[in-house]
Amino acid sequence: MMRIVLPTDFSENAFNAIAYAAKLVKDTTCIFYLLHAYTPPIYRVDYTLGSPGQLGLPDDHRYSAEVALEKTKKRIKAKFDNPRHEFVTHAAFNTLEDEIKTMVIKENIDLIIMGTQGATGAREILFGSNTVHVLKKAIVPVLAVPSNFDFTPPKRIVFPTDYEVDYAHTDLDFLLHLSKLWGAKLHVMHVSTPDGLTPLQKTNKANLQKMMHQHAHEIHDLPDQELVEAINTFQEEVPVDMLAMVKNKHSFLERLFVEPIIKNIGLHSKVPFLVLSYNP
Repeated sequence: MMRIVLPTDFSENAFNAIAYAAKLVKDTTCIFYLLHAYTPPIYRVDYTLGSPGQLGLPDDHRYSAEVALEKTKKRIKAKFDNPRHEFVTHAAFNTLEDEIKTMVIKENIDLIIMGTQGATGAREILFGSNTVHVLKKAIVPVLAVPSNFDFTPPKRIVFPTDYEVDYAHTDLDFLLHLSKLWGAKLHVMHVSTPDGLTPLQKTNKANLQKMMHQHAHEIHDLPDQELVEAINTFQEEVPVDMLAMVKNKHSFLERLFVEPIIKNIGLHSKVPFLVLSYNP
Protein backbone atom coordinates (compact mmCIF):
# COMPACT_ATOMS: atom_id res chain seq x y z
CA MET A 1 0.00 0.00 0.00
CA MET A 2 1.31 3.44 -0.95
CA ARG A 3 0.97 6.42 1.36
CA ILE A 4 0.86 9.76 -0.42
CA VAL A 5 0.63 13.31 0.93
CA LEU A 6 -1.42 15.75 -1.15
CA PRO A 7 -0.89 19.32 0.13
CA THR A 8 -3.61 21.79 -0.79
CA ASP A 9 -4.22 25.51 -0.46
CA PHE A 10 -7.68 24.93 -1.99
CA SER A 11 -6.65 26.49 -5.32
CA GLU A 12 -7.62 24.88 -8.63
CA ASN A 13 -3.94 24.20 -9.26
CA ALA A 14 -3.78 22.19 -6.05
CA PHE A 15 -6.91 20.25 -6.98
CA ASN A 16 -5.47 19.57 -10.44
CA ALA A 17 -2.42 17.98 -8.77
CA ILE A 18 -4.72 15.86 -6.57
CA ALA A 19 -6.62 14.70 -9.66
CA TYR A 20 -3.31 13.88 -11.37
CA ALA A 21 -2.35 11.77 -8.36
CA ALA A 22 -5.63 9.85 -8.44
CA LYS A 23 -5.05 8.97 -12.10
CA LEU A 24 -1.32 8.23 -11.76
CA VAL A 25 -1.85 5.48 -9.17
CA LYS A 26 -5.37 4.43 -10.15
CA ASP A 27 -4.42 0.74 -10.07
CA THR A 28 -2.50 0.94 -6.79
CA THR A 29 -3.95 0.63 -3.29
CA CYS A 30 -3.27 3.98 -1.61
CA ILE A 31 -3.97 6.12 1.39
CA PHE A 32 -3.97 9.79 0.44
CA TYR A 33 -3.45 12.41 3.13
CA LEU A 34 -5.13 15.67 2.11
CA LEU A 35 -3.06 18.21 4.02
CA HIS A 36 -3.59 21.90 4.68
CA ALA A 37 -1.09 23.73 6.87
CA TYR A 38 -1.97 27.24 8.02
CA THR A 39 -0.35 30.11 9.87
CA PRO A 40 -2.66 33.00 10.76
CA PRO A 41 -1.51 36.35 9.29
CA ILE A 42 -1.53 37.89 12.77
CA TYR A 43 -0.28 35.72 15.60
CA ARG A 44 -2.59 36.09 18.60
CA VAL A 45 -1.26 35.46 22.08
CA ASP A 46 -2.95 32.05 22.18
CA TYR A 47 -1.02 30.97 19.08
CA THR A 48 2.29 32.03 20.57
CA LEU A 49 1.54 30.19 23.80
CA GLY A 50 0.50 26.96 22.13
CA SER A 51 -2.33 25.27 20.29
CA PRO A 52 -5.65 27.13 20.74
CA GLY A 53 -7.41 23.80 21.15
CA GLN A 54 -5.21 22.90 24.10
CA LEU A 55 -6.16 26.18 25.78
CA GLY A 56 -9.86 25.68 25.20
CA LEU A 57 -9.97 28.59 22.76
CA PRO A 58 -11.73 28.62 19.37
CA ASP A 59 -9.52 28.04 16.35
CA ASP A 60 -11.40 29.52 13.42
CA HIS A 61 -8.57 28.78 11.00
CA ARG A 62 -8.62 25.07 11.81
CA TYR A 63 -12.39 24.89 11.52
CA SER A 64 -12.49 26.59 8.12
CA ALA A 65 -9.58 24.43 6.91
CA GLU A 66 -11.31 21.23 8.02
CA VAL A 67 -14.53 22.26 6.26
CA ALA A 68 -12.62 23.03 3.06
CA LEU A 69 -10.70 19.74 3.29
CA GLU A 70 -13.95 17.79 3.56
CA LYS A 71 -15.28 19.59 0.48
CA THR A 72 -12.10 18.69 -1.40
CA LYS A 73 -12.40 15.07 -0.27
CA LYS A 74 -16.02 14.84 -1.47
CA ARG A 75 -15.12 16.49 -4.77
CA ILE A 76 -12.25 14.12 -5.53
CA LYS A 77 -14.24 11.02 -4.49
CA ALA A 78 -17.17 12.11 -6.67
CA LYS A 79 -14.82 12.51 -9.64
CA PHE A 80 -12.75 9.36 -9.02
CA ASP A 81 -14.77 6.76 -7.14
CA ASN A 82 -11.91 4.30 -6.72
CA PRO A 83 -12.29 1.55 -4.09
CA ARG A 84 -8.49 1.21 -3.98
CA HIS A 85 -8.13 4.77 -2.66
CA GLU A 86 -8.73 6.05 0.86
CA PHE A 87 -8.60 9.75 1.75
CA VAL A 88 -7.66 11.16 5.16
CA THR A 89 -7.91 14.89 5.89
CA HIS A 90 -5.43 16.73 8.06
CA ALA A 91 -5.29 20.42 9.05
CA ALA A 92 -2.40 21.77 11.10
CA PHE A 93 -1.12 25.03 12.52
CA ASN A 94 2.41 24.83 11.10
CA THR A 95 4.48 25.66 8.07
CA LEU A 96 3.74 23.32 5.18
CA GLU A 97 7.26 21.92 4.90
CA ASP A 98 7.54 21.20 8.63
CA GLU A 99 4.11 19.56 8.82
CA ILE A 100 4.93 17.39 5.81
CA LYS A 101 8.25 16.38 7.40
CA THR A 102 6.43 15.34 10.59
CA MET A 103 3.77 13.45 8.63
CA VAL A 104 6.34 11.66 6.45
CA ILE A 105 7.96 10.18 9.56
CA LYS A 106 4.77 9.52 11.54
CA GLU A 107 2.75 7.96 8.71
CA ASN A 108 5.63 6.33 6.81
CA ILE A 109 4.87 8.38 3.67
CA ASP A 110 6.16 7.18 0.28
CA LEU A 111 5.50 10.21 -1.91
CA ILE A 112 4.37 13.85 -1.99
CA ILE A 113 2.38 15.16 -4.95
CA MET A 114 1.63 18.88 -5.20
CA GLY A 115 1.06 21.69 -7.68
CA THR A 116 3.96 23.88 -8.75
CA GLN A 117 2.02 27.03 -7.96
CA GLY A 118 -0.62 28.09 -5.46
CA ALA A 119 -3.51 30.46 -5.94
CA THR A 120 -1.30 33.44 -6.78
CA GLY A 121 1.61 31.83 -8.62
CA ALA A 122 3.42 34.05 -11.11
CA ARG A 123 4.17 32.40 -14.44
CA GLU A 124 7.83 33.40 -14.51
CA ILE A 125 8.56 31.55 -11.28
CA LEU A 126 9.53 27.92 -11.79
CA PHE A 127 8.13 26.81 -8.43
CA GLY A 128 6.03 28.63 -5.88
CA SER A 129 7.66 29.29 -2.51
CA ASN A 130 5.74 26.44 -0.81
CA THR A 131 6.93 23.96 -3.41
CA VAL A 132 10.53 25.13 -3.08
CA HIS A 133 10.46 24.78 0.71
CA VAL A 134 8.97 21.28 0.47
CA LEU A 135 11.52 20.20 -2.15
CA LYS A 136 14.41 21.43 -0.03
CA LYS A 137 13.32 19.58 3.12
CA ALA A 138 11.61 16.46 1.76
CA ILE A 139 13.22 13.10 2.49
CA VAL A 140 10.89 11.22 0.12
CA PRO A 141 10.14 11.81 -3.59
CA VAL A 142 8.17 14.92 -4.51
CA LEU A 143 6.17 15.16 -7.73
CA ALA A 144 5.37 18.74 -8.76
CA VAL A 145 2.50 19.03 -11.24
CA PRO A 146 2.32 22.13 -13.49
CA SER A 147 -0.74 24.37 -13.48
CA ASN A 148 -3.53 23.18 -15.80
CA PHE A 149 -1.57 20.07 -16.80
CA ASP A 150 -3.89 17.43 -18.25
CA PHE A 151 -3.00 13.90 -17.19
CA THR A 152 -0.90 12.01 -19.70
CA PRO A 153 0.25 8.45 -18.96
CA PRO A 154 3.99 8.74 -18.16
CA LYS A 155 5.25 6.54 -20.97
CA ARG A 156 8.44 8.56 -21.55
CA ILE A 157 10.38 9.75 -18.51
CA VAL A 158 13.54 11.84 -18.89
CA PHE A 159 16.16 11.39 -16.18
CA PRO A 160 18.97 13.97 -16.49
CA THR A 161 21.96 13.02 -14.37
CA ASP A 162 25.61 13.93 -13.93
CA TYR A 163 26.60 10.44 -12.65
CA GLU A 164 27.95 12.13 -9.52
CA VAL A 165 25.76 10.21 -7.07
CA ASP A 166 25.66 6.69 -5.72
CA TYR A 167 22.21 5.65 -6.96
CA ALA A 168 21.88 3.10 -4.17
CA HIS A 169 21.31 6.10 -1.87
CA THR A 170 18.55 7.66 -3.97
CA ASP A 171 14.82 7.00 -4.29
CA LEU A 172 15.44 5.32 -7.63
CA ASP A 173 13.19 2.42 -6.58
CA PHE A 174 10.18 4.70 -6.84
CA LEU A 175 11.17 5.84 -10.34
CA LEU A 176 11.59 2.21 -11.40
CA HIS A 177 8.23 1.34 -9.81
CA LEU A 178 6.60 4.12 -11.83
CA SER A 179 8.29 2.85 -14.98
CA LYS A 180 6.95 -0.65 -14.38
CA LEU A 181 3.48 0.61 -13.45
CA TRP A 182 3.02 2.41 -16.77
CA GLY A 183 5.41 0.46 -19.01
CA ALA A 184 7.45 3.64 -19.35
CA LYS A 185 10.76 4.05 -21.10
CA LEU A 186 13.44 5.84 -19.08
CA HIS A 187 15.60 8.24 -21.06
CA VAL A 188 18.82 8.78 -19.09
CA MET A 189 20.28 12.08 -20.24
CA HIS A 190 23.86 13.17 -19.56
CA VAL A 191 25.52 16.35 -20.77
CA SER A 192 29.12 15.45 -21.57
CA THR A 193 32.06 17.64 -20.66
CA PRO A 194 35.28 17.98 -22.68
CA ASP A 195 37.18 16.03 -20.00
CA GLY A 196 34.82 13.06 -20.18
CA LEU A 197 33.73 10.93 -17.21
CA THR A 198 35.82 10.50 -14.09
CA PRO A 199 36.43 6.97 -12.74
CA LEU A 200 33.74 7.58 -10.08
CA GLN A 201 31.24 8.74 -12.70
CA LYS A 202 31.99 5.65 -14.80
CA THR A 203 31.34 3.43 -11.77
CA ASN A 204 28.08 5.21 -10.94
CA LYS A 205 26.95 5.00 -14.57
CA ALA A 206 27.62 1.25 -14.65
CA ASN A 207 25.70 0.77 -11.40
CA LEU A 208 22.79 2.80 -12.74
CA GLN A 209 22.60 0.64 -15.85
CA LYS A 210 22.59 -2.50 -13.67
CA MET A 211 19.68 -1.11 -11.64
CA MET A 212 17.77 -0.34 -14.83
CA HIS A 213 18.56 -3.50 -16.75
CA GLN A 214 15.04 -4.93 -16.33
CA HIS A 215 13.40 -1.68 -17.39
CA ALA A 216 13.15 -0.17 -20.85
CA HIS A 217 15.76 2.58 -20.96
CA GLU A 218 18.08 4.45 -23.27
CA ILE A 219 21.27 6.40 -22.51
CA HIS A 220 21.68 9.77 -24.20
CA ASP A 221 25.09 11.47 -24.12
CA LEU A 222 24.62 15.05 -25.26
CA PRO A 223 27.35 17.55 -26.21
CA ASP A 224 28.57 20.08 -23.64
CA GLN A 225 25.90 22.75 -23.00
CA GLU A 226 23.78 24.26 -20.24
CA LEU A 227 21.51 21.63 -18.65
CA VAL A 228 18.32 23.69 -19.04
CA GLU A 229 19.06 24.15 -22.74
CA ALA A 230 19.74 20.43 -23.11
CA ILE A 231 16.48 19.45 -21.38
CA ASN A 232 14.40 21.87 -23.44
CA THR A 233 16.01 20.76 -26.70
CA PHE A 234 15.49 17.10 -25.78
CA GLN A 235 11.81 17.73 -25.03
CA GLU A 236 11.40 19.24 -28.47
CA GLU A 237 12.88 16.16 -30.15
CA VAL A 238 11.41 13.42 -27.94
CA PRO A 239 7.87 13.63 -26.51
CA VAL A 240 8.31 13.71 -22.72
CA ASP A 241 5.63 12.94 -20.12
CA MET A 242 7.67 13.42 -16.95
CA LEU A 243 11.02 14.83 -15.86
CA ALA A 244 12.88 13.17 -12.96
CA MET A 245 16.01 14.36 -11.17
CA VAL A 246 17.99 13.49 -8.05
CA LYS A 247 18.30 16.25 -5.46
CA ASN A 248 21.97 16.22 -4.52
CA LYS A 249 24.13 19.11 -3.40
CA HIS A 250 25.88 19.48 -6.76
CA SER A 251 22.74 19.34 -8.87
CA PHE A 252 21.04 21.87 -11.06
CA LEU A 253 18.20 21.89 -8.51
CA GLU A 254 20.45 23.60 -5.96
CA ARG A 255 20.78 26.57 -8.31
CA LEU A 256 17.01 26.76 -8.57
CA PHE A 257 16.73 27.01 -4.81
CA VAL A 258 19.13 29.94 -4.57
CA GLU A 259 17.76 31.62 -7.69
CA PRO A 260 13.98 31.23 -7.18
CA ILE A 261 13.03 33.52 -10.08
CA ILE A 262 14.35 32.19 -13.36
CA LYS A 263 12.74 33.58 -16.49
CA ASN A 264 12.43 31.84 -19.85
CA ILE A 265 13.47 28.52 -18.35
CA GLY A 266 10.70 26.65 -20.14
CA LEU A 267 10.43 23.78 -17.66
CA HIS A 268 7.60 25.00 -15.48
CA SER A 269 4.88 24.82 -18.10
CA LYS A 270 5.64 21.46 -19.68
CA VAL A 271 5.52 18.25 -17.65
CA PRO A 272 5.35 16.97 -14.07
CA PHE A 273 8.71 17.17 -12.31
CA LEU A 274 9.71 14.29 -10.03
CA VAL A 275 12.44 15.13 -7.49
CA LEU A 276 14.15 12.14 -5.89
CA SER A 277 15.86 12.66 -2.55
CA TYR A 278 19.47 11.66 -1.98
CA ASN A 279 20.29 10.17 1.40
CA PRO A 280 24.02 9.30 1.56
